[in-house]
Amino acid sequence: MEHLDYDTLDTLRQVMEDDFGLLIDTFIQDSNDRILALRDVISGTDPDPIRRAAHSFKGSSSNVGAIRLMALCSSLEKKAVSNKLEQLEQDLEAIEQEFAQVQELLRALD
Repeated sequence: MEHLDYDTLDTLRQVMEDDFGLLIDTFIQDSNDRILALRDVISGTDPDPIRRAAHSFKGSSSNVGAIRLMALCSSLEKKAVSNKLEQLEQDLEAIEQEFAQVQELLRALD
C-alpha cells in the first residue's frame, strides 16, 4: 500500500490553489496534536477516548490522501471498539512511524 493517494492530493491542490501549503501545514500540526492525544488515552482502560481519537485521526488522514496512515488509525479504532486494548503502544508506534513518512512526503510536495 502506498503512503499517499496522489490523485487525492492533486485534486486538493487544484481546489485549494494557493492555500494548499496551508492545508498541508495544518494537517501536519494537527496530526502531531492527535498523536499526543492518542499517547495520552492509550494508557487508560476506557476504550471510548481511544476510539474517538483514532476515528478523528483516520478522517483527517483520509482527507489528505494518507491512505496507509488512515488504515493504521482504522485498525486502532476497531481494536478500541472491540475493547482489545493489548499492544496499543505498538500500534501507536506504527502510526508515528507512518506519520513521519507521510510528513516527509507531504513537505516535499509543498
